[in-house]
Amino acid sequence: MNNILLETMYILCGLVLITCGFYAIKDPGNPKRIGSFIFWTIFGVIFMAGPYMNPTLVGASLLVMGALTATKNVSLGSLKNSSDEYRVAQEKKIGNKIFIPALSIGVIAFSIAQFTKLGGIIGLGIGAIISLILTIIFTKEKVTNIPYDSARMLQQMGPSVILPQLLGALGALFAKAGVGEVVAEIMGGIIPDGNKLFGVIGYCLAMAIFTIIMGNAFAAFAVITAGIGIPFVINLGADPAVVGALGLTAGYCGTLMTPMAANFNIVPASILEMENKNGVILVQAPIAGTLLILHIILMYLLAF
Repeated sequence: MNNILLETMYILCGLVLITCGFYAIKDPGNPKRIGSFIFWTIFGVIFMAGPYMNPTLVGASLLVMGALTATKNVSLGSLKNSSDEYRVAQEKKIGNKIFIPALSIGVIAFSIAQFTKLGGIIGLGIGAIISLILTIIFTKEKVTNIPYDSARMLQQMGPSVILPQLLGALGALFAKAGVGEVVAEIMGGIIPDGNKLFGVIGYCLAMAIFTIIMGNAFAAFAVITAGIGIPFVINLGADPAVVGALGLTAGYCGTLMTPMAANFNIVPASILEMENKNGVILVQAPIAGTLLILHIILMYLLAF
């Protein structure tokens, strides 16, 4: 049952991506409409049929997508948002109720993950569907606007939407390849043997730095915890629960400082049409550095 529901969610995502490709090829105002069509269509097909495709074909498709991105053949077309006047009028009419659909995603996903056997990913998908229904109810917009606006927002975010999937796979690949053991060997020559403070500093800093490189704290967590967290912190008597919780959130400090975390830092800049695409990172960096120092202090005081 869970697998069927999960595959259904991936198929729905694939349909949205293919719809984006359709709008791209039909858009005469898109200067790169053929490249955009190929990119979004390939992405959608992989979402829908990836498990049933030859892995070599999937890899080749990703290389094609990468080449289209590198050669700047994926672009935003002429799909326009509604007018400022209309959005202001809707804002006055709907008010803070507009946040209900967005908040419902988290509430529903958490509830399903906590109280059923469906899991968090399926809960997130169900939450997104219910949120979409609530959005239509509160805004009273036409259902036919859904594919158009979905395509518009995807094109606005651009190829960076694929980064979370690629980086998650990269983390699993690093862990499988034994990168954690290599990191442990390197850090063994840097961190003084048996020094709890330097172990904590090394672990938290490595989590943040590796996350900056990979853009994904979850991907960094498996590698850095195996390479530094266990041998240099937990094996010295630290509470694994405290170390794991603070170690992961230390990685999130790196998330705030990297363009590789595109869904957090680059996509918002694109949606807000900021002139400096790294503007979000520049604002967050001082806070992230402060939080990282606090993580080191808290882990040292609470874990031992």
